[in-house]
Amino acid sequence: MTSPFHERPFEQRHIGPDADAQAKMLAQVGYSSLDELTSAAVPAAIRSLEALDLPGARSEAEVLAELRALAGRNQVLRPMIGLGYHGTFTPPVILRNVLENPSWYTAYTPYQPEISQGRLEALINFQTVVSDLTGLPTSGASLLDEGTAAAEAVALARRVGKVKGGVFVIDADALPQTIAVIRTRCEPTGVETVVADLSEGIPAEVAERGVFGVLLQYPGASGAVRDLAPVIEQAHGLGAVVAVAADLLALTLIASPGSLGADIAIGTTQRFGVPMGFGGPHAGYMSVRAEYARSLPGRLVGVSVDADGNRAYRLALQTREQHIRREKATSNICTAQVLLAVMASMYAVYHGPDGLKEIALRTHRYAAALAQGLQQGGVEILHDAFFDTVTARVPGRAAEVVDSARLAGVNLRQVDADTVGISCDETTTAADLAGVWTAFGVHAAAGDLEALNSAAGEVLSGSLLRTDDYLTHPVFHGHRSETGMLRYLRRLADKDYALDRGMIPLGSCTMKLNATTEMEAITWPEFADVHPFAPEHQAAGYLTLIHELEDRLAELTGYDKVSLQPNAGSQGELAGLLAVRAYHRANGDTGRDVCLIPSSAHGTNAASAVMAGMRVVVVKTLVDGDVDVEDLTAKIEQHRDRLAVLMVTYPSTHGVFEENIADICAAVHDAGGQVYVDGANLNAMVGLAKPGRFGGDVSHLNLHKTFCIPHGGGGPGVGPVAVRSHLAPYLPNHPLQPSAGPETGVGPISAAPWGSAAILPISWSYVRLMGGEGLKRATQVAVLSANYIAKRLAPYYPVLYTGPAGLVAHECIIDLRPLAKAAGVSVDDVAKRLIDYGFHAPTMSFPVAGTLMIEPTESEDLGEIDRFCEAMIAIRGEIDKVGAGDWPVGDNPLANAPHTAAVLAAGEWEHPYTRQEAVFPGGLNPAEKYWPPVRRIDGAFGDRNLVCSCPPLEDYEG
Repeated sequence: MTSPFHERPFEQRHIGPDADAQAKMLAQVGYSSLDELTSAAVPAAIRSLEALDLPGARSEAEVLAELRALAGRNQVLRPMIGLGYHGTFTPPVILRNVLENPSWYTAYTPYQPEISQGRLEALINFQTVVSDLTGLPTSGASLLDEGTAAAEAVALARRVGKVKGGVFVIDADALPQTIAVIRTRCEPTGVETVVADLSEGIPAEVAERGVFGVLLQYPGASGAVRDLAPVIEQAHGLGAVVAVAADLLALTLIASPGSLGADIAIGTTQRFGVPMGFGGPHAGYMSVRAEYARSLPGRLVGVSVDADGNRAYRLALQTREQHIRREKATSNICTAQVLLAVMASMYAVYHGPDGLKEIALRTHRYAAALAQGLQQGGVEILHDAFFDTVTARVPGRAAEVVDSARLAGVNLRQVDADTVGISCDETTTAADLAGVWTAFGVHAAAGDLEALNSAAGEVLSGSLLRTDDYLTHPVFHGHRSETGMLRYLRRLADKDYALDRGMIPLGSCTMKLNATTEMEAITWPEFADVHPFAPEHQAAGYLTLIHELEDRLAELTGYDKVSLQPNAGSQGELAGLLAVRAYHRANGDTGRDVCLIPSSAHGTNAASAVMAGMRVVVVKTLVDGDVDVEDLTAKIEQHRDRLAVLMVTYPSTHGVFEENIADICAAVHDAGGQVYVDGANLNAMVGLAKPGRFGGDVSHLNLHKTFCIPHGGGGPGVGPVAVRSHLAPYLPNHPLQPSAGPETGVGPISAAPWGSAAILPISWSYVRLMGGEGLKRATQVAVLSANYIAKRLAPYYPVLYTGPAGLVAHECIIDLRPLAKAAGVSVDDVAKRLIDYGFHAPTMSFPVAGTLMIEPTESEDLGEIDRFCEAMIAIRGEIDKVGAGDWPVGDNPLANAPHTAAVLAAGEWEHPYTRQEAVFPGGLNPAEKYWPPVRRIDGAFGDRNLVCSCPPLEDYEG
């Protein structure tokens, strides 16, 4: 009899192959049990034999009940703290159909643009919103948060500016967390920062030192809105590049940074319908002058054409991706915040320019009325011009006022002993204002709101006001009804391929089940609506969940301490390397700056090392994919006195367990260096081996890979950093939440104290649902599935690398180069042909050009794995027909893939293969067919014609 839902082990739902399927797969691979297979695959020297010290697995119902209890320990007060985080109202049509919709949250980064046209269009919309509101022509497709976007602006200014040397000047009215993140990022690379009051311009004593860049906050953290044109003009006179951190909602009312002369605009799109979530995830943004477009960090969506000349979207300038540029990278950014950028773009689409302006005006008038009521009660207001934030002076009473407001259900910001900041947003009510007045001891009333608003007069006027139009494209005018918005979202989702359609076998990216139970809590108000700088006692449930997750990740990896602050894997890398750097400096080893990196490593490794102030020395990789120990030994000896760290990915980037990893770690330690084990491939080790036990000193983990946070079309991610105890004093900390890290830490890596806290319940739930034994079996099945695919495909495609006993780890690389040479078929052809078979392609040409890296994960069942194998085998047959001359090299199903419905419906068919072979290959069921919306996209055209614009008008006619 089947167990009831609440008793059935979640492990059986997460792991795709059941016991019978596992037996069949084991027989194919040649082993009798999972334990026998993993004993053969995982070197004995690193194997962890003791059971994981984790709580036992719980059912889905039990875990949801635990989460409800944790959520109940959080207090949701009205958030009037400000500092870049605001209450917002997520339209339910966007909440349910984007944030809670697996068609959007289980998609991967749009590297295969033909099957990503929906999310690429949404990102074009995002770029248009940012570009229009900031008044700068080119916007990226999102960054990680406002603080790190500001740090990227510093690097961009240094790279493109005319002044070589000099200092970077930060507005004293910038957000405090932004100032701190910039300092963390600048110190290792020797960039000097100066924080100065820029309200009257750049001080003469600063200007005479040379200034290569300036950051201005608009409006300021204090709420002040001032005309930035004079200080921007002064900065340009000094040769400086000017970045403005701007509030997009405010920009619907006040003059754009571009109109004021700014070169760069950065900020966050959080208040465009994305919950605060105790700090994230939120999509940061950057827009730039046209001449800086090709230096923009992160991703940029551009317009190209497909094989029929139809307009199509793709990621432009992909050579900027850090996997390619390595130590020459301009940034270590690898992921973005796509899901959150989509939400923000749809908020703008749904409201349109008039709706956004109405929200901004309401927010502003509430702030004006608030200030008027305080002034009438004798409270001094520090600024005459403001948008949503009022700064009040109450000598000696600030703490008393903040405490009193808290009792009334409102969180305010205590700036210092004499000053209180109050921020309004679209969720602010008249009752909130009344509570604030009462806290200040002012006897205004909510019923007086209209009179106070009238008495406040024009707070913003003259040169401060915006006069130009924005969001004029029809997409921002055509979806006002919920029906229209719902259908628009559905049309875009239907163009895309995500895990809700089928397998995404991407090597190194671990696209596995993002269970609904794990996702459910992130939209609960007790998690979604907590301000990151709320008093810690209001976030007791969050902090318990965070500390439990940190402890469990430490147990799983063999490390002693974990920080969850980094909000991407690349940020985790940087945090780990900064910890290593700080450790050496604390020991007096200031000359240790060499970072050894195998040539096969993830490209972000080298980029992160450069950002941490280190010199990259590349170590050779052998033909079998292993680190060249002879070359490593020589490099260690050559740089012995300057060796800081070895960065090594394990299992290797080539998908194998290297048997000598413990010896490699020991050799580095003997030379005084540290070992960084890149955690990208941790899905092959959980429950089987612990990097902190076999020689690692530090690792970053990818919660959006191994621990089930969904990729969201290219983000959000979480990249915790895990360290041994000697590095723990140097983990990230935060100036606004002291408990977020050690006092001796390196500073904040991200803007929020605990990074993307809102999505941590996903990984906490996964670990809780699976328990130690379940997590171990998930790893074992991931290894089994990869080896099963390798065995099935080996007769048709060479498997490039294997480890002990001829086995791979959790992924395998198949070599298409001999076939390309013999038949003239490229790896691109195979990737695009897989679309016709109903699959997202595996990872192309990484780490070896001309190959496919396949990772099935533990969540795909045997039926889907076999369907993929059969598709690959059928494609090999098609390649052979090209090689035999049955089909011409330039006109065959691979060269012309993918095939659209329009191709099938074409009146004339002049190809040497049939329409059936084109669109229903290998017996594909027509009823289950995924139809790509465009044919193959011309990448070179897109890079030559870099366009950042919305879909054309004709797309919306009628």
